[in-house]
Amino acid sequence: QVQLVESGGGLVQAGGSLRLSCAASGLTFGTYTMGWFRQAPGKEREFVGTITWRSTTFYADSVKGRFTISRDNAKNTVYLQMNSLKSEDTAVYYCAARVDWTSALFQNKNDYRYWGQGTQVTVSS
Repeated sequence: QVQLVESGGGLVQAGGSLRLSCAASGLTFGTYTMGWFRQAPGKEREFVGTITWRSTTFYADSVKGRFTISRDNAKNTVYLQMNSLKSEDTAVYYCAARVDWTSALFQNKNDYRYWGQGTQVTVSS
């Protein structure tokens, strides 16, 4: 079965950096669009960014210029590099996957079929 496992979360000071990883198994990784979402306490899960099978990326305005998504198809892994972190970036971060050959940029959580369990990121001010 498909499994997505996030790692790399933790506690960091404002202005610092973290890199999250999402290791995928049970799927043909190179044919999947991967997304990153986050959910803060009491808030809806929100889009962070996405990367297509061709490695085209798109980001939410709130993270544009600070976060970078990349993928290593040989390792079945997608990454989220987070720089210049702010307290408002505190959330549980989830990776998600959907098969796609169109290179569309999916921003809606309902567009993704598979989800990881999430990893906590806490930014202290």
